[in-house]
Amino acid sequence: MILAITRDISARFDECEITHIDRTPIDLNIARQQHHAYNEALKELGCAVLQLPAQNDLPDSVFVEDTAIILPEAAVITNPGANSRKPEVESIINALAPYRTLVRITAPATVDGGDVLVLGKKIYIGLSTRSNIEAVQQMQELLRPYEYTVLGIEMHDCLHLKTAVTQVDDKTLLINRKWVDVENFEGFNLIDVDASEPFAANCLPINGQIIFPVAFPKTRAILEKRGYKVRQVHVDELAKAEGAVTCCSLIVG
Repeated sequence: MILAITRDISARFDECEITHIDRTPIDLNIARQQHHAYNEALKELGCAVLQLPAQNDLPDSVFVEDTAIILPEAAVITNPGANSRKPEVESIINALAPYRTLVRITAPATVDGGDVLVLGKKIYIGLSTRSNIEAVQQMQELLRPYEYTVLGIEMHDCLHLKTAVTQVDDKTLLINRKWVDVENFEGFNLIDVDASEPFAANCLPINGQIIFPVAFPKTRAILEKRGYKVRQVHVDELAKAEGAVTCCSLIVG
């Protein structure tokens, strides 16, 4: 069974870090309802959900994806790019220790898990305001025993690499090519988001279905036309904190 690690929403969620969108009021009750429904979707798709308690002094801590990169052989504990988020990793270490060998990124390297796209034995790190070239170099050394190649790639106009591109299946990526260069992904089939839905490139494949936001019906229709089964979730309140469907879980296969 797939394990999904999630974390309840902080009481200070409306104090979250904002980088590429305007800050708008967040309704904490709605955010919690949407997060609960997200957890239920993971369970319905066959995941065992380990739901960690809220860290009320850490506003962004619901976005557990940024604290680690899960590989079959190991888990890489990150050093998040925003100083306010660095304390989030300690409890994740305890949660992951029973399931993976742990290696850790340390300063001066910084990296958010949302900037890391694992495609087979290649790991792409988006060079963003949160993730730097030192992280690329350090992760390459840490993962050399497991024969991974780690590449830093340019992206722009979005917070994380996985805002611009995510994996649909082993051979297919969902992408907003205005935010990341498609030449980085030679050999993959590419599905373009609808032009009117630039934030629609973030999806979460689980057990043959795709968790995907209700907010992007045109891109959902493109996926369904390609034969993918889509499990819709409401995450618009979480999106006010620059969150998306991959952000809210660590998937341990």
